[in-house]
Amino acid sequence: MIDHINALQTSWYLSPPWGRTIPPVAVNLLERVFLRTTRRFGYCCGMQWKHECWLYSIDCGNEIVHTTQNQIIGTGELEAIRVQKPAFVLGERVMLCSHDKGTKQRLILGIALVNNSWFYIVELVSPTLTQSRTISNRFSLIGEKSLVRVNT
Repeated sequence: MIDHINALQTSWYLSPPWGRTIPPVAVNLLERVFLRTTRRFGYCCGMQWKHECWLYSIDCGNEIVHTTQNQIIGTGELEAIRVQKPAFVLGERVMLCSHDKGTKQRLILGIALVNNSWFYIVELVSPTLTQSRTISNRFSLIGEKSLVRVNT
């Protein structure tokens, strides 16, 4: 007998939420941007697919502002920060090194720079039919060392 629940979870984690092709991002990681709402400059320190669009994290020096592409203007200039390029890209298939339950394969749904280290947003828990009081967020920031690239 086929394990239908496991098969559903496996396909869920590997089905891109944006459909067949990944939508283009408005700005690049570490790109200097202008925030229309606050009329300040900052740089893009992260992006995540959420609510059917890309949400951007903009570092404005003393705070991180989360915004959509309609609220930012890219300058094309990269911020001079000495960090290596991210090891994984948006939409890439990865394996979780230490995940006990179900499939270990996931898609990279976001990237964030936190304290000069790259973290990747993956979905840890599939959506359920009933609301869970213990899990408020199905997505988690995972460090580079906890992920392995899947060769397809």
